[in-house]
Amino acid sequence: MSEVNNDKPEMCIKNRHHLYRLMISQLFYDGHTSIASSLAIQVNADPPCSPSDRLRSIVTKGLQHETDRQKDDEQASNINPVQQMLIGPGLDLEFDTNVICTAPEPSLYETVYVTSHKGACKAGAFSPDGQLIATGSSDASIKILDIERMLAKAQDTSCTDNQEGQGHPVIRTLYDHLEEVTCLEFHPNKPILASGSRDCHVKLFDYSKVTVKKAFKTISDVYPITCISFHPLGDHMVMGTSSPIIRLYDINTVQCYVSAVPSHQHTSPITSIKFEPGAKYFVSSSRDGSIKLWDAVSNKCINTFEKAHNGSQVCSVTFSRNGKYILSSGKDSLVKLWELSTSRCLIAYTGAGTTGKQEHHTQALFNHTEEYVMFPDEVTTSLCAWNSRNASRQQLLSLGHNGPIRSIVHSPNSASFLTCSDDFRARFWYYNK
Repeated sequence: MSEVNNDKPEMCIKNRHHLYRLMISQLFYDGHTSIASSLAIQVNADPPCSPSDRLRSIVTKGLQHETDRQKDDEQASNINPVQQMLIGPGLDLEFDTNVICTAPEPSLYETVYVTSHKGACKAGAFSPDGQLIATGSSDASIKILDIERMLAKAQDTSCTDNQEGQGHPVIRTLYDHLEEVTCLEFHPNKPILASGSRDCHVKLFDYSKVTVKKAFKTISDVYPITCISFHPLGDHMVMGTSSPIIRLYDINTVQCYVSAVPSHQHTSPITSIKFEPGAKYFVSSSRDGSIKLWDAVSNKCINTFEKAHNGSQVCSVTFSRNGKYILSSGKDSLVKLWELSTSRCLIAYTGAGTTGKQEHHTQALFNHTEEYVMFPDEVTTSLCAWNSRNASRQQLLSLGHNGPIRSIVHSPNSASFLTCSDDFRARFWYYNK
């Protein structure tokens, strides 16, 4: 094995030298003699290169191969073909670098509904089909709202948010926690909502039952729950707490598993955790400043990005739909896109955060087509947005909250998102064509 590894750097140098020779020959062939001669000197091209059109031929064939491969990847994706057609292929910098955005800019969204809690609104979630949202509060309550009803009520000024009823957007109000609700997630294929709380419990609610108020199952821990994520098939859940140790639960048996290698764990509380859509991996972030990639089968850490945000706490992590990239945000007010195949930061989305350091945790996220990256600025309570591929800044959107944004989530399949704030309110944002 050592002999093979030692040969790799030499092989890379040879390949790079061969690539430079192809570039120089193509430049000579195209008549850019001075540029070709300058590059030849810089890379010490010996023997001298002759004009050749080979690079153009290789690139043409390679692009065709990439197009075929991309089609194969899309067919193998776990996203159904109809949804794929509606929301596009998603982010893939291997194939597309000069894509024209077709989705609306986030600054064009408008608030169409506001729901209020009796305490700070700390958590939000969309259902997988994009038909429902859930909000959770420090008052220990959870609301589930119907999006079609919110849109129908958007022009009805007589609509209030103080009780449930026929046609009212709030279809369920759930009370089974004793302390602040910190995280929410819908089950991928069943009418179940999971909630985590500072009371050290995860509750599972069957919201298909009209009269439901209490959970049908409780997962108990000894530490406050900070984040949860369902396995794409729904039988397991990964959980982060104020402890550094990540838990993997079997939802049916409530059996808990932890990594067999203690050194793989974080060294500070977990701030965010997310399964990869293809279920091969899950990713976690921590107050220790690191991001860890885990094998979802062996439950072992397979990669660590130390000091991912220059030593600042990492606030959020999420995968791109194809599982090739991780989007992260930190208390340094930076958003970063990490490429898993090379273990490096490809793009840093800068310009958010007027102070350069956040006080609270919040999330960075993709829009439903992954054409935009979104991140709320804590000081101005404005939404910052960038083109996901080239990091060009988009127009700011004033989010209208009177406190920090504690949770922001985007619909998986439409131009809408949810913001939850310390001002007790959750705002549902929608793009009206």
